[in-house]
Amino acid sequence: MTPHTGNPFDAIIFDCDGVLVDSEVLSIKGERTALETFGIFYSPEEYVRKFVGLHDRAFFDALREEYRIIHDRDAPQDFEDHILEGRRRERHLLTAVAGADAALKKARQYARAIGVASSSRAHFLASKLERTGLYDLARPHVYSADLVAHGKPAPDIFLYAAEKLGVDPAQCLVLEDSENGVKAGVAAGMSVWGFLGGGHIFDGHGDRLVNVGALQLVKNFVDFTDRLDALYQNTEHSAS
Repeated sequence: MTPHTGNPFDAIIFDCDGVLVDSEVLSIKGERTALETFGIFYSPEEYVRKFVGLHDRAFFDALREEYRIIHDRDAPQDFEDHILEGRRRERHLLTAVAGADAALKKARQYARAIGVASSSRAHFLASKLERTGLYDLARPHVYSADLVAHGKPAPDIFLYAAEKLGVDPAQCLVLEDSENGVKAGVAAGMSVWGFLGGGHIFDGHGDRLVNVGALQLVKNFVDFTDRLDALYQNTEHSAS
């Protein structure tokens, strides 16, 4: 499949963490603090490159391997619980990314269908969208990688979302903030725009998204909605 390049997209699919909700910056802080108690240290930039966008299965597999490399033994049984507790300590600070509500409304105005395809576990995904007031704007097509065999950077969750939306993957636009997410969208045969509006974005992040296949970089949701207006309205004028 080749990404859509002609008429506007039939479906727009949003990632959740770092795109709709500003959770990545909170998770990174809490998880890094917890990992340091196990002697595992990452800079914020390195942590973003390695882990943002991964499903928890792949995330914890990678961290357990890192623990074995550093300590020459398996991680303790409660390793994951400590990391998750670090993540939970920051969750009360969760907010929607500025303009996410308007972006969902604009996407629904233009595209035949919209959806959310996330690496978050299903119960966390629903909770985050509900607590930030975005769930009703995104439903009913809100999908967690719990539903598929392989998380991002594999294409499974995006292909699953396209099937449920009833849209050819080549007619889908994906908005993603992570290298793993961009890779997944590209592997699904979709067009991917890189989103730079989350609180976890560092210098050079946009270049990395382009390097793995993002077709455009979107600074924030004002930029995103402006681009949708230009894309769909220009096509309407061309057709008239």
